Order: sequence, then C-alpha cells, then structure tokens
Amino acid sequence: MNLTEIALLALAGLNIVLLLALLLRKPPAADSSGLERLERELRREISESARTGRQELGNSFATFQRTLVQQSAEATRTQNTQIDAFAQQLAQLQRSLSDTLSTQLQALSESNARRIGEVRATLESQLLQLQQSNAAKLDEMRQTVDEKLQTTLEARLGESFKQVADRLEQVHKGLGEMQSLAQGVGDLQRVLSNVKTRGMFGEVQLENLLEQVLTPEQYGKQIETKPRSNQRVDFAVRFPGRSADGAPVWLPIDAKFPRDDYERLLDAHERADPLAAEASAKALEARIRSEAKSIAENYLAPPHTTDFAILFLPIESLYAEVLRRPGLMDSLQRDYRVTLAGPTTLLAMLNSLHMGFRTLALEQQASEVWKVLGAVKTEFERYGEWVARIREQVQKASDTLDKADTRTRQMRRALKVVEALPDAEAQALLPLTGEGDEA
Repeated sequence: MNLTEIALLALAGLNIVLLLALLLRKPPAADSSGLERLERELRREISESARTGRQELGNSFATFQRTLVQQSAEATRTQNTQIDAFAQQLAQLQRSLSDTLSTQLQALSESNARRIGEVRATLESQLLQLQQSNAAKLDEMRQTVDEKLQTTLEARLGESFKQVADRLEQVHKGLGEMQSLAQGVGDLQRVLSNVKTRGMFGEVQLENLLEQVLTPEQYGKQIETKPRSNQRVDFAVRFPGRSADGAPVWLPIDAKFPRDDYERLLDAHERADPLAAEASAKALEARIRSEAKSIAENYLAPPHTTDFAILFLPIESLYAEVLRRPGLMDSLQRDYRVTLAGPTTLLAMLNSLHMGFRTLALEQQASEVWKVLGAVKTEFERYGEWVARIREQVQKASDTLDKADTRTRQMRRALKVVEALPDAEAQALLPLTGEGDEA
C-alpha cells in the first residue's frame, strides 16, 4: 500500500469521525428552519473540516515526500556503498578462488602426471612380463605341437606303411594264388587232355546231380545193365521191377565229354573260319552219333533195362552246340533210342523221376492201407459194443446218483428245524475215521 492510499484512508476516517460527532450532539427543537440551519452548518463544518484536512493532508504528504526522497537518496548512497564494498569483496574472493584453483589444478596436474608415469611404468613392466610369459608359453606350445605332430605323423606314416605293406602282402598273396590258379588251370588242362580223366570229370558231375535228387537206393554205379555183356555203364537209375522175381529195371546214364572236337569247333569260331567250323561241327556230330551207338549196343537190353538210355554232356555250352545240329536229337532217339541231356536238363529229368517214384510208392502202399482200414473197421465194431456197454453202466450210475440226490433233498427238508452245531462239537460227536474223510 503506497502513501496516497494511506492518506485517503486517513481523510475518510476523519470525515467519519466528524460526522459521528455532529450526530451525537444534542439536537435543538425540531423545526424546519432549525433543521435547514443545522444542515447548512453541518455542511459548512464538513467542508471546512474537509478543506482543513486536505490542506493538512497535502502538507503531510509533501513532508512525507521530502522525507521519502531524502531517505531514498540516503538509501541509494548506502546501497551504492554496500555494492562497492561487495564488489570489492567479490573481486578479492574471485582472485583468491582463482589463485586457489590454479594452485590446486597445478598440484592435481603434477599428481596426475606422477600417477600416469607410475601407471605407465607398471603397464610397461606387466606388458614385459606378459610378453615373456607368452613367449615362454608359445615355446612350450610349439614344442608340444611339434612333439604331437611328430608323434601323429610317425603314427600315421607307420599305419600308412603298414597298410601299404598289408596291401602289398595281399597283392603278393593274390599273385601267388593267381600263380597257383594258373598252375591249377594248367594241371586241369593236362588232366582234361587225357581221355580217361575227361571221362572221370563227367562221371563226378553226373554223380553230384544224382546225389542231389535221388536216394542211394534209387540209383547204382558201374552197373552191368545188359546181362553177360561185361559192359558196365557209369550210372543207372533203379526202377521197380514188375516180374515175379522182383528184379529191378535200369535206366542207363553214361557221361561223355568230346573235348577235342569241341575245342576245335570253338577255335574255328574264334578265327572266323566257317569252313573249319563246319568241319569241326560235323566231326563233333559224328562223335556224338558214335557214342550213342556204343551206348545202345552195350547198355540197352529190355526188359532188363528201359527202352531208352541217356547220354550226359557235362557242359551246358557243349550240350547247346550239339542241339544246334539240325535233326541230330531226333535221329539219336529214333535210330539208337538215346536221349541227350545237359546238367540242367538231366536235373529236370531226375526230378520228374523222383516224383514218379513217390507216386509209385504211394500206389504200392495203397493196398496195405486198405488192409489196415479193414482191420480198423473190425476193431471199430468191437469198440461200438464196448461203448454201448459203458453207456448202460453209466446210465445205471446216473439213475443211482439221481435217487441219492432226491434222498439228500428229502433229508435236508427234514433237518431244517434242527439247529446246526459248531464244527468243533460236531467233530467231537462224529470223529473222522479215515484219510478220505479228512480230505
């Protein structure tokens, strides 16, 4: 609140006080002229008091203004003095603070420089130690790696050399086996060059085929199929005889291996010489015809033998080459009653013969089976009589059991009113007398 407002408030208060004072005065006799005069006096007094108050207030305000101006000037001078003093103190404080900061910064710089030097020295020494340690460890690692590489390399090289040695040994062994095989082939060549040995080769292969299909009782070896001829066939299959004496019927099988003629034929084919090939084929055909004629004359003698014989060729290629000759197979069967067979063909023939033997055995056993069935029928009739007797006895036993069951039910109905005793008292009154009762 400023001075003007304070003065106005004081003047208003003074007017209010004067007004109250006039009102509190004792009023004169109530007449209109007196009232008007009183009102005029009151107004005059109020205006005079207001004018006096305004004058006093103006004087007081002027005095207050002069005093305020003087106080403001003095306060400004005092404030300027204080500001100058504060500025001087602030300047001194700034200079002191600057000096202190400079001193501290210099000390801090020197301390940091010393510490940085110490840290640098420590780092250099540690780096030197680390380099020395790393160098030592690298040397150790290099030495270890060198040792392991050397050991691994030696082991791998040793294994490789061992494998190579094993392979070389296997190769050497294979070469030895090949040499042995070549020697064996040469021996086989020499063996097969002998006529008797070639015959043995065919006989061995024929015997293997017979052993695979037939039982030893179903064929024979070196059999004189033609009586009193002193000629023995290589193998003969035994057929059941139908004569009274039970003598068997033989199927002659003779193995032949015309190797020389066959090799000349192969050589002619390799040389692409048709004339030589045709001549060799004719020679082979003549040889086969000659062997078939010999088999027919020496081994076929019906009814002691079958009406035909088998000429066995032990090599499939030889058998196929013979079959290629037109009309040769039919001519041998028609003229000499001889059938050609290779290993596969003979195996099929032997299987067929084996099935025929089984069928014949079943036919021979059929009569015996009928006899056994007749005996079983006779015994079955007796068995029927025994079953009838057993049925009568069982029926009687069943009737007896039914009667016993009926009597048991009647006894239970009669004993319903009787109270049952405990097991101990019942056993005391009716003791067990035998093992069957105890059970």
